[in-house]
Formats: sequence, C-alpha cells, structure tokens
Amino acid sequence: MKIQSPNQQITKSIKSPISLVLHSGGLDSTIACKILQAQGIQIIALYFITPFFGYKLGGQEKILSERALFDHGIEFKRIDISDVYLEMIKNPEHGYGKHMNPCIDCRILMVRKAINMLREFNASFVATGEVLGQRPMSQRRDALRIIERDSGAEGQLLRPLSALHLPPTDMENKGLVDRSKLLGLTGRGRKDQIALAGKYGIKDYPAPAGGCVLADPILSLRFRYMFELCPELDVNDCLLMRMGRHFILPDGSWLVIGRDQRENRKIVSMIREGDIKLDLTAGYGPTGLLRKTRSGFNADLAAGILCRYARVRRRLEEVRLSGPGTENIKTIKTFPVSDETINKSRI
Repeated sequence: MKIQSPNQQITKSIKSPISLVLHSGGLDSTIACKILQAQGIQIIALYFITPFFGYKLGGQEKILSERALFDHGIEFKRIDISDVYLEMIKNPEHGYGKHMNPCIDCRILMVRKAINMLREFNASFVATGEVLGQRPMSQRRDALRIIERDSGAEGQLLRPLSALHLPPTDMENKGLVDRSKLLGLTGRGRKDQIALAGKYGIKDYPAPAGGCVLADPILSLRFRYMFELCPELDVNDCLLMRMGRHFILPDGSWLVIGRDQRENRKIVSMIREGDIKLDLTAGYGPTGLLRKTRSGFNADLAAGILCRYARVRRRLEEVRLSGPGTENIKTIKTFPVSDETINKSRI
C-alpha cells in the first residue's frame, strides 16, 4: 500500500479558490475565465438578465452558447435583476451615455450583486472581462475606479485582461492570483483577444457589438418617451417595446403591431389581463395589441392603423377584436388610415 506524504495530503485537502465572473456572453469575459482557470481557479460565470439585455427574443441576443462555456469548464448561471434594474434606470446617479444607456450605474449594480453573492457560492472574489479604454463611458480609468468604489468591491474586483495597468488587488497581494500571469490589454483593438481565442480554443464567439438595446439610437428614443409617459413600466412592457411598430393613440392607448410572423407570435405570447388583441378576419397580415386602454378607447383608429400594414392592401378590411371592453365590438370594418395619421401617432 502506497502511503501519501503529509505534503500530498495537505495539497489534496486544499480546495481551489472560486471566482464569480461577470459574463456578457462574449469573448472578453470568456478569456477572463480562461486566464483564471489557468491558475487553478474555479469559475462561476454570472449572466445577468434585464429587459434590455440577456433575454432571448427570437435570436436578438448573440452570445457564446452555454454548451460552449460548459465545454470550457465554466459553470454558467443566469440571474434576473430586472426589478432592481428598472428602478435604477429611471434616475441613474452617474447619468446616461450617448443614448439612454446608464453604463456606469449598470456595472455598479451588477458588481454589487456579485459581491453580495460571494458567500452564497463560497467564492473569494469577483472578476470581469473589462478592458481599460475599450468603452468610452464605463471603461475609462476613472470610471473603473468609480465602479469598484460604489459597488462596495474595493480590493475584491479583478480585471484580468487589463490588470497590469491597474493597481494590484487584495487577491494578488495575498497570492491567491499570480499577477505575472495576468494581462495588460488596453484600447478598442481586438487583435490580442482574437489571438487569445485561438490559444484557448474559443470558437464561434459573437462580434463585439454590445447587446444593450438602451444604447440603440432608435430603440432608446422609444424607451425614453415611454418611461416619461408611463414611469411605472414593468418587465413585460419593456420586452414588448423591443419589437413591432408602436403607436400612442389620442386617447392614451398604446398600440403595438407585429412586423412579421415571428413578432406576431411573440406579441400574442405577451398578452396579459386587460390587453386587447387585434387581427384581420381574412387571416393574413399583422397582429396588434392594445394596452393601457380606457373606457371609450378609439377602436376604429387602432383597427385602421392595423389595416395599413396588411400584406394585401384592400379598400375595406374587417378587424377582429378580443379582450376586455370589446364585448359589444367583435369586429370593425374600416379602411387603412393615411400616412399622415400614422405619423401623428407613431413613436
């Protein structure tokens, strides 16, 4: 029988440290995971979900697959932070970016959440795939410092890709992480990351486009308008805003019309109590959803707008309504409205 030496027994009894890594689903955060794995650190990737990023809406989210991450030995956790995010976005302490993107407050919220989860996962520190100077609002040197400070993560937040340009963390000072094996990447270039992807065997990674719809120049205008009009918007409302054509009618009703069959199906799946569904009795064309209606809402106008987007344009169409308040108005025969009317109501 082979007897282990005391040193071997001690080595076996020591568990690998665990790091919670904020994972965007992209290449940089995956490389951060691999850098730490190479030092024997166990990785748990936290993928945060809000109505503005993370939700899968018919392929709109382009992320490295969970299966690919599993193959790299990365444990993947989806965590929904929608409710707290909706409160933050109404008045972010550090303001918005070019559009409605509260990038600094967004990072603070996610890092703080991860720090608060360290004990739950028996983890030692939090890491991210941030690269100094890569994004103009949230990855400047001063912004990185603000995020660490305001999230309560001082000394516990590691950025492996740019660590050599940043002060050493507690993990490095204590020897938990070998600083000499971390990187010193900066700027918006991708050449080094692509080379590292080859080194670590990372394939089929998405382009670095950023998945937050709040940074979209068109969608952000819609979100801003709707939040000013209805500050109480919830998760379902925000997801609905990401698809279709949108109109606010003179009576205050909110009309959403699908642009294709996929959106029609998605809109139907999001109907909730109080909503009114509109579709053409002829069986072709878009599906509409009326929300936030009041008594005496303008059903004729909503039906006329729906007809305007029928695949086969005819002079007279019949629109079927179903939902509260439509008991006496099962169908409406109407004409497509003019472009002038569309432009007055569309947001």
